[in-house]
Amino acid sequence: MRAVTRPLSEFTDRVPDLNDVAADDGVLFVRGGSGLAGRGIARRVGADAAVDLLGSIDHDSTIESAAPLAVGSVPFRPGSASDLIIPAVTIVKRDDRIWVTAIDGADVDAVLAPPPEPLPVAPQWTIGQGVAVGHYLAAVAAARDAVRNGDLVKAVIARPVDVTAAAPISIHAVLRRLKATFSSSYRFSVDGFVGASPELLVDVDGAVVRSHPLAGTTPRTGDVDNDARLASELQASAKNQIEHRVVIDDVHDRLLPFVSYLDWEPEPSIVTVANVQHLGTRMEGLLSQPSPTAIDLVRLLCPTPALGGHPRTAAISLIERVEGFERGRYGGAVGWVDAGGNGTWAVAIRCAEFSEDRRAARLVAGGGIVADSEPLAELAETQAKFQAMLSAIIRP
Repeated sequence: MRAVTRPLSEFTDRVPDLNDVAADDGVLFVRGGSGLAGRGIARRVGADAAVDLLGSIDHDSTIESAAPLAVGSVPFRPGSASDLIIPAVTIVKRDDRIWVTAIDGADVDAVLAPPPEPLPVAPQWTIGQGVAVGHYLAAVAAARDAVRNGDLVKAVIARPVDVTAAAPISIHAVLRRLKATFSSSYRFSVDGFVGASPELLVDVDGAVVRSHPLAGTTPRTGDVDNDARLASELQASAKNQIEHRVVIDDVHDRLLPFVSYLDWEPEPSIVTVANVQHLGTRMEGLLSQPSPTAIDLVRLLCPTPALGGHPRTAAISLIERVEGFERGRYGGAVGWVDAGGNGTWAVAIRCAEFSEDRRAARLVAGGGIVADSEPLAELAETQAKFQAMLSAIIRP
């Protein structure tokens, strides 16, 4: 394969919205005004072979630090097979620069042409429980009892809901709605997997590695004073602090052998998105040489105790025994990697998996279970978390 990278200005004076580039069937990974979008598929490649294949591409570039890249997701279960997409045309916005990479002469003009506006429709919707509420409550109780018995420190129990529509759902419209409401989150679309995750699993930028684990959640109500009170209660909550500390310690311990130093916030801070608030702790370090790739670190970290539990193997075993469904891509990671091993990967939460005909979508939400967890409170937490994607999908 041969890739050519040039400034966007060589093709057009118009700066496209990356959501419009991805539209209904492209790929997207963006946060705020930075990120990437692509159309077409030059090649699919296994995640663990992606860096080597990208490095073998003959690359003609006039942009410093630009490199061919691949986009995709890694499933929840450790070691699961994963294919990434090398787009035929990729547009990247980074550090006030915008460039275009085309593989094997792909048609850049066609990708840059504005897509048709998504038509406003108001189809009939049906929301069904992928797992009965009673089954979910029993799974939470089983996880809580396992923690109380000393079998686990924490386990994350999730539940799915299914959305069906009388007409195809426009992913393009969903992406625009997510941009309007969740611009500070990592918004993504790849192979019908769409979402807006607030949680950074890992970012590799040269020798610098970053992570921003989240664990511990409370709703946002829209009332400033009430939300401030809820945030204070979240920070003071022993249950949520325990849940959060388990995640931070695990990410720290897994990264430590690969870094020359690793710094982190002494106390968790509040991370707010449109509908909920989380406890979050930023981490940053310097990778030792030879450094692992972003994919290596995704495999190392995923799933964190924020989505699986601790100890990992015992928690996953309990999850698979009691949850009652296959998680698939939910709870894994989604992001990109380039030929240099750099990349940004978010935890795959606040997401939906769309059917091929776009008439159905599966949403999943969960929460961390510790000794003090109450099943009905955990159910309410999942209901709050579902709102991110439900509000983007079910809208006239």
